[in-house]
Amino acid sequence: MKIYLIRHGQTDWNIRGKIQGSHDIPLNEVGRRQAEQLAEGMDTRPVTRIFSSTLTRAMETAERISQRQKVEICPMPQLIEVEFGKWEGMTWDEIREAYPGEYERWYFNPAEFTPPGGETQEDVIKRCVWSLKEILKTTNGREDVAVVSHGATVAHLVSYMMQGSQEEESIIVENASITTFHYNPLTEDFMLLEINDTAHLTD
Repeated sequence: MKIYLIRHGQTDWNIRGKIQGSHDIPLNEVGRRQAEQLAEGMDTRPVTRIFSSTLTRAMETAERISQRQKVEICPMPQLIEVEFGKWEGMTWDEIREAYPGEYERWYFNPAEFTPPGGETQEDVIKRCVWSLKEILKTTNGREDVAVVSHGATVAHLVSYMMQGSQEEESIIVENASITTFHYNPLTEDFMLLEINDTAHLTD
């Protein structure tokens, strides 16, 4: 089984450096073009179904793949981006200025600090692991699937699938990128095949 972890295309907030989190921001013009190119790049990676975050930017990306491969989208709210509470809509510079103490604590130990009004790392990990196990159960671990989500959420999934061999904060995936894992249902092991592939993006 191959699992293609995909980050959504670009949004205006990505360009402005604003934290999106749970805010429902749509793709911009570049993001829509990236989604089309991504869908073309998935031609050599056929899937039986697509599991997607329910946020618009992810669903719009998933829809391009769905239309091209003629497969269904399975909306999965547990795949939404990490919620950053009061920090959403702000840039990192603005956060550092408005919340200097909290920013420092988060920067040096994100696993132990939750942004004001945000989601705990424990809760994020729980829902990411639940999502992955649900996908494996639904497919019996024997179908190639696409999972369309968000930067931080994909990082958490990658960290779990690599069994903690790499710190999640060091895992960076770009807009409309593809990260591929092979899953062996007999051993229940994951093998990383490629990470942050953007070769399909032509501009």
